[in-house]
Amino acid sequence: MAKKWKETVTIIEQKQIADGIFSLWLQTENIGKEAVPGQFVNLYSKDKSRLMPRPISICEIDDIQKRLRVVYRVVGKGTEEISQYTAGNTLEIEGPLGNGFPIKNGKKVFLIGGGIGIPPMLELAKQLEGEKQIIVGYRSETFLKEDLEKYGKVFIATEDGSVGVKGNVLDCIKENGLEADIIFACGPTPMLRAIKEYAQKMKIEAWISLEERMACGIGACLACVCQSKDVDEHTNVKNKRICKDGPVFLAEEVEL
Repeated sequence: MAKKWKETVTIIEQKQIADGIFSLWLQTENIGKEAVPGQFVNLYSKDKSRLMPRPISICEIDDIQKRLRVVYRVVGKGTEEISQYTAGNTLEIEGPLGNGFPIKNGKKVFLIGGGIGIPPMLELAKQLEGEKQIIVGYRSETFLKEDLEKYGKVFIATEDGSVGVKGNVLDCIKENGLEADIIFACGPTPMLRAIKEYAQKMKIEAWISLEERMACGIGACLACVCQSKDVDEHTNVKNKRICKDGPVFLAEEVEL
């Protein structure tokens, strides 16, 4: 397992890329060289009344220039505070945390992202070799589309039908007649549940990254558990800690 670091990092760039969605590039000495696609970092508030960090998925890794990119949605006071920072400001972060996606090259893959589960797909698309079909689902407004198009063919589903297929990511797969040998997915639980069922029906290996509200982010508090197929050695029950054992799991390992 990669070593995790706690660093004070400098913001290189921050910009809003969609309604309530922000892209943040950070200069980091150690975290970037350790990170893999699918992992996340904890961002700490400067307001000491907010004790718990904000876990945010890694979107891009630039270990040459020692940079990380995170793309996040403003959902509360912590992320609202972070969205106000500009280039030159500093942040305390910890990472890389959790387990990422396995890199399985030479396969025909689906990279599926829904909503704020789309950002982790970008670094995974960059690192995978083979035929990459990137299926992304939005409510309406798109983001990261041009970034993703550099690394694979992008197919879009929107709830309102304003872009691409009207419906969800599985509707998009069916309408475009797409096929794959392996699935990598991140997004809301209903989407992942449907993907797991689809993968089982089609007999396709599927790796899913679970979205869950976390507290400590390191597996100590047991606030972000999910049901698992097997007994967990840490809790002695059929639970997995999403932040520590995940957030990426083989779909058949967890109950959704």
